[in-house]
Amino acid sequence: MDKNTLIIGDLHCPFEHKDYLDFCKRIYKAFKCSRTILIGDLVDLHSCSYHEHCPDGFSPIDEMKEADKHLSKWFKAFPVAYVCKGNHDQLIDRKRKTTGLPERCFLEFRKIWKLPNDWKDAFEWKFEGVLYKHGTGFSGRYSHVQATNEAHGNCVIGHTHSVLGVEYMANSEKIMFGMNVGCGINRKAYAFAYGKDFRRKPVLGVGVVSATKRGVNAQVIPMEMR
Repeated sequence: MDKNTLIIGDLHCPFEHKDYLDFCKRIYKAFKCSRTILIGDLVDLHSCSYHEHCPDGFSPIDEMKEADKHLSKWFKAFPVAYVCKGNHDQLIDRKRKTTGLPERCFLEFRKIWKLPNDWKDAFEWKFEGVLYKHGTGFSGRYSHVQATNEAHGNCVIGHTHSVLGVEYMANSEKIMFGMNVGCGINRKAYAFAYGKDFRRKPVLGVGVVSATKRGVNAQVIPMEMR
């Protein structure tokens, strides 16, 4: 049976683009997808990061409350989903270790963000021979190629906001692809001020992986500029 999987890019709630949710819903329906994967960085946690914080931005508790509001819309739109935990998603756990507090002092990721029971979370997932993970540790224009070479097989990542694309490659035994699904962020939000002078800007889009009897194929769909 054919199966189409929608891969949603980095959200960084509450700083995702206001039109990205509707775009994802439209692509899910248009391609008759039956599975949804969020590639990571579900939340931004700008106020908790190790970088300089915007002094006029949300406090940690206010940012989390605002992220809850945004996430609730995604929970409703996609009742069943698989989440790959990204580097921003791990900030709270990293802060715990920095301060030297034991694990019992903190809730686990899914409890903090009240993920529905049908939203499964892990660092990576594998379906129909395709590896899905956030992409922490990879960077640059060919980050998805690097990830595929390391995985020795089909691989889908996010993380590199300015990259949206698919690269097919082959060795003597098989053909495989690497895909980067871009992101869904609002680049004008203060949380992304660090990138205002970057030459390459974030590319909003999603990926679709189609599994058939003949194998798997990958494609990306950019969101129109707004």
